[in-house]
Amino acid sequence: MELAYYSDYAVRLVNSEEPARGKDSLTSVEAVRDLFGGNQQAARRATEADLTRFRSVRARLRAVFEAADKGEETLAVDLLNSLLLEFPVSPQISGHDFRDEDGRPLWHMHLADHPSNATAGYAAIAAMGLAFHLTEYGVDRLGLCEAAPCRNAYLDTSTNRSRRYCSDRCATRANVAAYRARKRLEADRPGLPGRSVSTGLAAESAQRTSASGER
Repeated sequence: MELAYYSDYAVRLVNSEEPARGKDSLTSVEAVRDLFGGNQQAARRATEADLTRFRSVRARLRAVFEAADKGEETLAVDLLNSLLLEFPVSPQISGHDFRDEDGRPLWHMHLADHPSNATAGYAAIAAMGLAFHLTEYGVDRLGLCEAAPCRNAYLDTSTNRSRRYCSDRCATRANVAAYRARKRLEADRPGLPGRSVSTGLAAESAQRTSASGER
């Protein structure tokens, strides 16, 4: 398993809260365990005490994304380094679940579960995964969705570093909002012929399709 895969742990935890909307799904032990995905052995260690600890780690991980989103590269690295120091990992060579054609293990690097508590284990994996992603692709590949009020975290893996939204849904919503804002501005300007919203949206969709085909 690629170590960069573990960066998804950080994204899942950060996005368990939407501060601008006043939403927080991290309200129970079950919610904490769900963050571990298929790693149920580690998830079973979660207790009520981990709720507060997980929220604390979540705030620190969001601060890393916020610094990166603002272009504060050194600050993002410093914040992430502080997490790496506090929550060290235990890397191991593993061959479970992956076999070659002869049935031999396909050896790969694996981050072992931290033995002390669920928060320490999750934080160690999330921080190390994010560190690998940052050093592999760059600080500017850590972003926060521009479709207000979303601000969900995402990892930009696009070839041209062009990602701005956490999902297609947010991208569509932002494009429609931008178009409607332009139409309102045009309507306020005297002497400019207007277009219907449906016609304008169709034209903008055609432009996006054409641009996609040129890539």
